Amino acid sequence: MTARRFGQMPDGADVHEVTIGNDALSAQIMTYGAVIRDVRLAGIDHPLVLGFDDFDSYRLHSPFFGALVGRTANRTAGGRLEIDGTRYTLDLNEAGRTHLHGGSHGFGVRNWQLVEHNDRSVTLALVSEDGDQGYPGRLAVTCRYEVRAPATLAFDITATTDAETVVNLAQHSYFNLDDGDSILDHDVQIFADAYTPVDEYLIPIGEIRPVAGTPYDFREPRPIRLNQGGERVLYDINMAIDTRRADAPRPLARLRSPISGVEMVVHSTEPGVQFYDGNMMDIAVPGLGGRRYRVSSGVCFEPQMFPDAPNQPAFPRTALMPGETYRQSSAFAFRRT
Repeated sequence: MTARRFGQMPDGADVHEVTIGNDALSAQIMTYGAVIRDVRLAGIDHPLVLGFDDFDSYRLHSPFFGALVGRTANRTAGGRLEIDGTRYTLDLNEAGRTHLHGGSHGFGVRNWQLVEHNDRSVTLALVSEDGDQGYPGRLAVTCRYEVRAPATLAFDITATTDAETVVNLAQHSYFNLDDGDSILDHDVQIFADAYTPVDEYLIPIGEIRPVAGTPYDFREPRPIRLNQGGERVLYDINMAIDTRRADAPRPLARLRSPISGVEMVVHSTEPGVQFYDGNMMDIAVPGLGGRRYRVSSGVCFEPQMFPDAPNQPAFPRTALMPGETYRQSSAFAFRRT
């Protein structure tokens, strides 16, 4: 497969893109944000993810399309972080009240180092210095994307630190399996018995509630579109698969288009998955192949630890200590049914 120059950062650094794949599946990975820019399944004539054909659109208009976000994904209330009695204030990049996806200069908008690549895989690395976006500790991160038979895009992430810190990385691709204007008629199954309810600002309130009897019950496959009292439910919620990280990837969610017959299963070691139906999305510039992305043109399944975990005693811990290694293994497995 190939590597090419895709764009240039404001500081003049080149952004590269590597194409990896096999006969069944190919993916294009950028050094910018460790972004999955495009995914193609053999026999399907459209992309399976949302993205852009040019680099400037990523810098100026992307709602984290395909990015690896962190140092902590999702929302941290008030940017509050306390470690061993020391309080830290993180960058508040969402309405001045919330720390979102690692801050205004988080991992999803940084140019990663291209370490190595071959036909099937690409390895990227990033160093986040002590104090970056308010976090303590120098964090060294590596992400390896690999296309595995028959048609799976897998990624393995590791991180180490020289001082106690917190880490919660998430892959933020938006999927559309039939190239339609909306994903609301895609069928979804999420293997979660519980979810973490949120307040008006989408911050978890600290509880883990059963999905039974709620609009968040996707234990059996059903369309995303669901009306409650005549109003559509807007999904941007952490689904609790477990309260512990698994030793090996397990199924978190399944997405299928009844139009194209394409199915994707999300596997991960992470105990949570953020389910977001794109209800805040309306992109001003064309996407891949000139497509226009409107509200709910794509859906996200972001493997993660639970949001706002440092401030929620009941949630799985996201602390990382010197001498420990953060590890996440996840995969998007595609097939045509």
